Amino acid sequence: MSYKNSAYLFPGQGSQYKGMGLDLYNKYKVFKRTYEQASDILNFDLKKISFSLESNDINQTFYTQPIIFTYNVAIFRLLRELDYYPTAVAGHSLGEYSALVSINCISFEDGLKIIKTRSQEMDNCASNRPGKMAAIINLNIKETNKLLKNFKETVVIANINSNKQIIISGDLIGIDKIINYCKKNKIRGIIPLNVSGAFHSPLMENAKIALEKIINNTKFNDVKIPIYQNYNARSNLLGKSIKKNLINQLASPVLWLDSINNMINDNNNNFIEVGPGNVLKNLNKNISSDIKNINFKDLLK
Repeated sequence: MSYKNSAYLFPGQGSQYKGMGLDLYNKYKVFKRTYEQASDILNFDLKKISFSLESNDINQTFYTQPIIFTYNVAIFRLLRELDYYPTAVAGHSLGEYSALVSINCISFEDGLKIIKTRSQEMDNCASNRPGKMAAIINLNIKETNKLLKNFKETVVIANINSNKQIIISGDLIGIDKIINYCKKNKIRGIIPLNVSGAFHSPLMENAKIALEKIINNTKFNDVKIPIYQNYNARSNLLGKSIKKNLINQLASPVLWLDSINNMINDNNNNFIEVGPGNVLKNLNKNISSDIKNINFKDLLK
């Protein structure tokens, strides 16, 4: 089975782990160059935070986002050196930024600058109006919407990840009420997520405003390889449209299920997860049994 021409999927926040990237940094020059480039732009030592097995800093949004972005781009660059190229790309939430770099829509430097603002502003939103997220495993979209109508608090669908997984996001009180309601009514499969805020919800509106300014001042190129974006799940090649969808992404739901189905309908049947872990690979298994999914590390064996 050849993966020389496959669709690339870039994971986002939640895929990180302590010590992430150390083995690859020591083995591949392109990885080392990418981390050093990122550290120079960010003005902090990315390696120290990424590679530490003691510190928990990698799980702080301000650090998590540029670290995952840098890791994903380093992997893309490594695959390119090994003569692997994408037929199409998509990125889950934060992962959309590394997807854009991989198709030369934005530069790595500009992506880092945007993400530095994104992580700071999302952190600020989370501090000013604390929120939570939770995964719902056993309800479909219609049933989830019906559940949310029982509550007055700000709680929305944040991610439609697969036929078996929907993520909700919102006020601390609202999410806790829904979790308790599900327990009392024996609705199984609601899991609180270890995140620092209510991402992809109206609680991120102030971050969206700040992000819009820097994105609008960034050059977005038209591309030859299609990207399927979180905001509308559709294939796109035009820099102007990609930019608009990226601005809307932060406070809107991630339409991942529709994105993957649209990629499959456009004859993308082989997928490589270009990032840490197997989150997207496992989601794909719940979306279609007719596609092939691997993590990039499977290509390095």
